[in-house]
This record gives sequence, C-alpha cells and structure tokens, in this order.
Amino acid sequence: MTAITEFVSYQAEGSVGVVTINNPPVNALSVGVRVGIKGGIEAANADASVTSVVIVCAGRTFIAGADIKEFGKPPQSPSLHEVIGAIETSSKPVVAAIHGTALGGGLETALGCHYRVADKGAKVGLPEVKLGILPGAGGTQRLPRVVGVPMALQMITSGTPIGAKKALEVGLIDEIAGDDLKASAMAFAQKVVDENRPLVKISDRDDKLQEARDNPAMFDEFRKSIARKTRNFEAPENCIKAVQASVDLPFPEGIKRERELFMELMTGEQSISQRYFFFAERQAAKIPDVPKNTPLIDINSAGIIGAGTMGGGIAMNFLQAGIPVKMVETSQEGLDKGIEIIRTNYAATVSKGRMSQDAMDKCMSILSGTINLEDIKDVDIVIEAIFENMEVKKEIFGKLDKICKPGAILATNTSTLDIDEIGEATSRPESVIGLHFFSPANVMKLLEEVRTKKTSKTVMASCMALAKRIGKIPAMVGVCEGFVGNRILHRRSEQSTNLIMEGALPQDVDRVLFDFGLPMGPFAMSDLAGNDVGWRIRQGKGTTSPIADAICELGRFGQKTGSGYYLYKDGSRTPTPDPIVEDIVLKASKDAGIERREISDDEILKRCIYPMINEGAKILEEGIASRPSDIDVIWVYGYGWPIYRGGPMRYADSIGLENVYNTLLEYQEKFGDEFKPAPLLERLVKEGKTFAEA
Repeated sequence: MTAITEFVSYQAEGSVGVVTINNPPVNALSVGVRVGIKGGIEAANADASVTSVVIVCAGRTFIAGADIKEFGKPPQSPSLHEVIGAIETSSKPVVAAIHGTALGGGLETALGCHYRVADKGAKVGLPEVKLGILPGAGGTQRLPRVVGVPMALQMITSGTPIGAKKALEVGLIDEIAGDDLKASAMAFAQKVVDENRPLVKISDRDDKLQEARDNPAMFDEFRKSIARKTRNFEAPENCIKAVQASVDLPFPEGIKRERELFMELMTGEQSISQRYFFFAERQAAKIPDVPKNTPLIDINSAGIIGAGTMGGGIAMNFLQAGIPVKMVETSQEGLDKGIEIIRTNYAATVSKGRMSQDAMDKCMSILSGTINLEDIKDVDIVIEAIFENMEVKKEIFGKLDKICKPGAILATNTSTLDIDEIGEATSRPESVIGLHFFSPANVMKLLEEVRTKKTSKTVMASCMALAKRIGKIPAMVGVCEGFVGNRILHRRSEQSTNLIMEGALPQDVDRVLFDFGLPMGPFAMSDLAGNDVGWRIRQGKGTTSPIADAICELGRFGQKTGSGYYLYKDGSRTPTPDPIVEDIVLKASKDAGIERREISDDEILKRCIYPMINEGAKILEEGIASRPSDIDVIWVYGYGWPIYRGGPMRYADSIGLENVYNTLLEYQEKFGDEFKPAPLLERLVKEGKTFAEA
C-alpha cells in the first residue's frame, strides 16, 4: 500500500487499483484528500498491472461533503473540479464504492466516476442548500443528466438525501452491493472490463434533459410549488437557475454559470449566517464546564407525570427512540384519554405514510400508564409535565425524592418557574434539572435544558446525550424567569403591545415580522397558542393588559374559538383583520390618554427586534447562556427565527452592534429606560467587537 497523502492511499489488488480515503470522522474533502484522490487516480493510470479503479472510504461513511472549515479561505489546489476532472478523464474505468453517506462534494465526486456501487444502507444527496449555497463542483450540471430535471430540482433545492434503493431505481447508482462493499465494487469493476463497457462520462450525457427542453415552463411551475417552503431564502432560486443552465447551456458553460451562482451565494449574508448556524448547532451540545469524558447515566426507561398535550408529546419522543415510558395521571379517565391521543397521533402519521404500522405498534407496546406515582420507582428518568404551579410541583418532587431509585434524573418541563426552588424540595437537588420541551413536543426540535445551581455534571451530560437520542437539539441554560427563549420573547411581546397602543394595528406588527422571516407575528402566534393562556397567567399574577384582556372578555381565545386578534372564518387558519379588534385597540389608546400616530415598518421592526438583542446581551452577562450562539440555536429551533439570519445575536453582528446600540439610546430618550443598552453591548461597541468575539 502506498500513502499518497496522510489521508489517501493506493494499492493494486489484482487488476484493480484501490484508492482508499481515510479522513475521520466523515472523510471530508480537505485539501489533503483532494490531492490524494487525484494522485491515486494518476497512480492507477500509470500502473500497467491495473485495468480498473475503485474509490472506497475507510470508517463509517463515504465522503460526506466538503471541508466546511475551508470555506471563506483562499482556495488550495487541486480544486474539487480538478479532482473530478481527473476521475472522469481516467483511461481506466473508475467505480465509486459508497457506504454511509455520499453528500455534497462526496456525491459530486461519485458522479465524476464512471460507475457507482452502494451499500444497501447508503444515502446520497446534495445538501448544500442548507448552508445557503448550491453544489459548486458540477452537482447541478451532472445530477440532472442522470436522474432527470424534476428529480434533480427536488433533491438540490431540498437538500434531502435518498436511499440506495431509490438511487438504483433512478439510475444514480449502478448496483447495490452485497455484504462486502469493497469486494462487490471490485467485482463490478472487473465486470466492466470483462464486458468492455464504455467509460460513462455523465458530462457527455444529455438524454435526461430532453423532458425539460420540451417543457421549459417546468422551472416556473417548480418555483411555485416550493414558494411557501422557501420563502425569503436565496439559495433555492439559485439552485433552480443552475439546473436550468444544465438544460440551456453546453456542459462547460453550465459549469461556469454554476460557479457564478455559487459565488453569488457564498459571499452573501444568508450563506454566512447559515454556515455560522451549522457550527452553532454543534457547539450548543457542548457545556463549557462539563468535561467530554463525564460519566453518563444509562437511561433505558422513563416516567412522565401528566398525560396532557405536553406529557403525551414528550412521551412520543421517548417511544420513537425505543425507550419504554410509563405515564402517570391522577385519574384513569385522564390517563386513558392521554394514551388514546398518542395512539391517534401515531395513526395519523401512519395514514400519511410517514410511519409504518409495525413502528407504531412497537411504540405503543412500550407505553404503559398508571394512576399510582409509586409505580415509577424504578425508572431512570422522570419528567414532570403538569400545569405551572410552584406549590404543586414542589409537592410532586418531594414525593419523587422518596419514591425514585438513587441516581434517577428528576426533570421538570416548566417554562417559567424557579427550578432551584423545585430542586430544594428534594434531598438530592443535584439530580434535578429542567427539560423544557416546546409545543408540540413530538414535533419541535429544541430542548432547552436548564441547570440549577446544584445540578450535577453527570446529570447535565446525560441529558445532553439523551436529547440527541430522542432527536432533539439541546441548549443548556441557567435559571431565571423565562429562561432564555421566553425571557427574550417577553421583551418582544412588551413592544408589540406598546406599538399597537401607540398607533399600529396587530396586522401591521405581524406583517413586518412575517416579512422579516418569522413564521408568524406575535398576535397571530397568540391566537394559535390560545389567548386565554396569557389571560389566566395575568389573573394569577394580578396584572392586566387592556387590549388582550378586552379580547379575552369577549371569548375571543384565538383559532380554537374562531376569533382572537383576528377572525378565522369557517374554521380557516388564515387570519383576517377584524374591525372589532381595531375598535378595542383605539379605545385602549384613548383610555390610556395616548395620542395615536403613524408608525413606520422600520420602527416596528427595530422596536421588536433590538430589545430582544439587548436582553440577549443581559443573559450573556448574567451567565444564563454560555455563548451568543446558544441563544441563536434556541431562537431558530424554538421560535422559528429565520435560519438565514442566523439568530438574534448573529443578526445583531451582521447589521453592526453600533447601529443597535445607537438606536437603543435614541429609543431610551424617547420611550424610557426599558431601552437602556446592556453594559455588555455598550462595552462591545466601545471595543469595536461583535457578540461572536465577546
């Protein structure tokens, strides 16, 4: 075996030259890998004993993409284009042996090969759109020539990979391997030689492009079909333009057009933010003061207290991960109802083809229920998911302290209450943690994990590992009212209410925030969640909100009652502005002695967003969040902040902290100290730094 580079080796095995890539963990296409592949192909072509070549990867996957760490840095030769060119122009047939995932540049490399053999569990795709870019090494030009334009458009604009079976069906791979991938690929390569098969250069093919040439309207029709899902994103449109270039232009010119469109995205703010978020998401899973080798608690069973909407959603996450769940309710009727809702939810998923009946049956078989709290004495983790009442929660945790086995994790799903206080209701506060699932808990990806002053490192590390196991994106935060997500949301809610008291209408505020990229504005969101929820909280605290209270007094609780801040006609979920609400708003302003005025979209946006950024700065100062990027992960996955804006802290960096700071000072003078800039924000501005540099 000859080492071409540190990451790539070449060896002749009989008449097959084997180029092996070994760049753990995912065989990313770093410069050393690119040099090695090109050198391996050249070595094989110079080796008289070799008649064919196989490219294979060591470890758990084929090439899973480009080395993202090289993005934004000066290019190093050879480029991936050069490497693929060397493969495609090889005088001897080259076969890609794919296992794990062939993604992005990995699939582009495989498309440069003359043939492709894949393990039955392999997945292939071009996910670059998720980083705000497009496949930049010929993927938009070669893939349509193999699978046809409609499927190429779908794969490239969604970034979703397909499995080996589908890849074989559409001609993306040539064979599914047996148990030994390398042996299968070598045998296939030998068969290509023995049968004198042609060296298939995808760049020379254009038969699969004819359908699009005959129907040029295909591209606009496709744009319309994905418009809602890709709203405000720039990369999907450039992907479509690049695929269209494969149809309209000769291959070399199509490659040039692909490069232009790639660079346009690469240097744009959206891709910079999406690439930032790629790392932010991975960083959020690491707790700075918890060592990587911290021992973990083995979690193989869960108890969930409360079989309501939240408890049921939480249970589904565990069941789908194969973790048995025992649900606890105070009455058999409530328990039966909760379990039946889970069954109904699964059945609906099965009916839509997103889950097999066998998978549903398996989930339901490991779900049980009880009305006796002592029946969960042996579980590894308990999650309390009842209504927000401190005294009741403390009573439950006091009982759990006596019932649960030593070492069990005691978690609460509270979104607002002081978990330090809950922990002190037990003799083992080190075992207590907050696991704040977002509703609907079986759908929303964020898990805001809340450490108390006494939560042990083992419990924290175990819950972070658990989050990954149940398909959640975790972020560890500290205890304060509202934690990170809701504390920041509260600042936006305050300003939204102030804006409509001063002159805007609910639909004005919602429109501005929707156009900014959020899935909905604060008033539409309140209607979706139920306006009565906030009303009950205000009544419990003895506080009032003139407009919100007046709306609730009319029984306008939102979508579920057909009216709230908006009308929802005939069961529709589409909000329609209502003159009754406008009258309520105008009356509230008059009663408060406020002279209403015209408020610009720019002011609406800044008054909603900048206080959020300012609150994030306070959270960082207090140590409630470890990193600005953790706040961004919480807001993207928990509240629908547009990923192409990176999160509120990344957005602040992109528009300039000085701009945020100066606007807050201006608003402080106009509206009061609620806009006073946080000391951290002031310091960063004076030092000329960003949040990322804090």
